[in-house]
Amino acid sequence: MLLRTVEAPLLGATCVLVVDSDARVAVVDAGGGVAERILRIVDREGWTPVGVLATHGHVDHTWDSGRLCREWAVPLHVHEADAYRLAEPFGTLGPLGGQLRAMSDLPGPVEPPRVATFTAEPDAPRPLDVGMTDQLEAWHLPGHTEGSTAYLVHVDGVRTVLTGDVLFAGTIGRTDLPGGDERAMADSLRRLAMLPGEVQVVPGHGPRTSIAAELRSNPFLRAAH
Repeated sequence: MLLRTVEAPLLGATCVLVVDSDARVAVVDAGGGVAERILRIVDREGWTPVGVLATHGHVDHTWDSGRLCREWAVPLHVHEADAYRLAEPFGTLGPLGGQLRAMSDLPGPVEPPRVATFTAEPDAPRPLDVGMTDQLEAWHLPGHTEGSTAYLVHVDGVRTVLTGDVLFAGTIGRTDLPGGDERAMADSLRRLAMLPGEVQVVPGHGPRTSIAAELRSNPFLRAAH
């Protein structure tokens, strides 16, 4: 598989284009302000869109999902525990939601015409069928939100995990927002810490890293190991 990342104008959320060996593309975390750029890239490269995925339901990671889903007539895939957030993208964030609405001059989010929920489990990654030739796995890692999900793919033979807002370079996602759970986050980090060190990490914000690098320098992952 091939990965290409685009940084969203809204809070710098990382949008990831996952492209398989048959030039089919799934877009993970279409944050605020990325839609036009993603449409241009996909059209220029001649890729075939098969779906949009969300690592979790926070609006800075789903803002432009509905636009892409409508343009391509594809579903939005999200863990069933976070699907409720799509109908109330600001209200489910508590006070932060109102702040985001006020700070952005972007066109407001629109609901995708079709939502495909799934029930990935926390015990281990499971294959998720999104219409791609190469395997994509979903791993339920709650804590930041109830339905937070990591996606695992192989890029040039190297396993790569898209962690959303569970794990960042040097730190982790918040657990103090509605739906956050500190204990669940600790369990999720323990599971991530068990991955081989060579696994590459693409977080929902900030630079890429690896499990090995985070076990050396990230106090939260080290504590969970």
